[in-house]
Amino acid sequence: MNAPAGPAPSAPDPAPRPASARPPLRSRTVLAAAHVVADPHADTTPGGPAAVDWDATLAFRRHLWSHGLGVAEAMDTAQRGAGLDWGAAAELIRRSAAEARAVGGLLACGVGTDQLPPHNACLADVRAAYEEQLGLVEDAGARPVLMASRQLAAAATGPEDYQELYGHLLRQAARPVILHWLGPMFDPALAGYWGSEDPDAATETLLAIIAGHPGKVDGVKVSLLDAGREVRLRRRLPGAVRCYTGDDFHYPELIAGDDHGFSDALLGIFDPLAPPAADAVRLLDAGDTAGFRAVLDPTVALSRHLFQAPTRYYKTGVVLLAWLAGHQSHFTMVGGLQSARSLPHLRRAHELADGLGLFPDPELAAHRMRTLLAVYGAEDA
Repeated sequence: MNAPAGPAPSAPDPAPRPASARPPLRSRTVLAAAHVVADPHADTTPGGPAAVDWDATLAFRRHLWSHGLGVAEAMDTAQRGAGLDWGAAAELIRRSAAEARAVGGLLACGVGTDQLPPHNACLADVRAAYEEQLGLVEDAGARPVLMASRQLAAAATGPEDYQELYGHLLRQAARPVILHWLGPMFDPALAGYWGSEDPDAATETLLAIIAGHPGKVDGVKVSLLDAGREVRLRRRLPGAVRCYTGDDFHYPELIAGDDHGFSDALLGIFDPLAPPAADAVRLLDAGDTAGFRAVLDPTVALSRHLFQAPTRYYKTGVVLLAWLAGHQSHFTMVGGLQSARSLPHLRRAHELADGLGLFPDPELAAHRMRTLLAVYGAEDA
């Protein structure tokens, strides 16, 4: 990082043509939770409506599909509740669904309650908000992901409220949904989800909801950063219900599985890791578990770095890597979240990603990193 900047390498198009399409993965269902590309020219404020660069955002989804991954759209990686407002999220879902139909890509979309104000929503408000978003996702033709709701966590008085509300939504869902258990390390407002601070009691409530609505749940996305708890949960799921790991610390072992089963994946880290992640799962498709681990295990250090506490700011590192890799022309985020991580953190993210060979043009990535450091007077740090 101490080398002089020198002349800038020629930059690729901000929305590069995706690689040749590859067939879907077979042995695991793998969804990458995709980030959004902000419009750097918009005159916005952190609390205002999100301004999205739609061309670059959709080009990135085509990049993910081209490697055979599915896309988890409008999830927390896309800054739901952290800069991406419901109006922009709704447009994102509609546009991504049209792209998915055009390329035959797998798409699941987040259904939440973020059109409500942050506080003082009642359970009826939460239910109506979920219903509005569920209808939009189903009309778009995507698989719904019932996201954990801050407003529900605040309004619910116990597990019965979760059972009643989720039961209502599952009964009216037109196709099986993915349930979403996002731990408080990702969003402190979700502490006590499923009606209890005790994760064992919360697990029982979740399992009761699933058991009470057979055929209505495709799977559960588990983001607790606790591999042992995820394994115990997946062993208790009904046979037709998938466990989608959202554990960005232990994903290789969880996806590889054991003699009792495995986890599928819905992961934010697969946004920057799409090419090696797809290559690794294709090794699993061929029965080569050791080869799968040999590809993915070295990526865990980068993931643990990006998702270190405060974990909710992992999106900053994800977008940094997209910029360094040439998938977008700038390092700007909706809500101004590019400022959420320190320069040493971002510099280390570049080093780890470069060591993994993630950058199609390493010289471009190094030049952009030097430029970012220079802007803040830290090029010699």
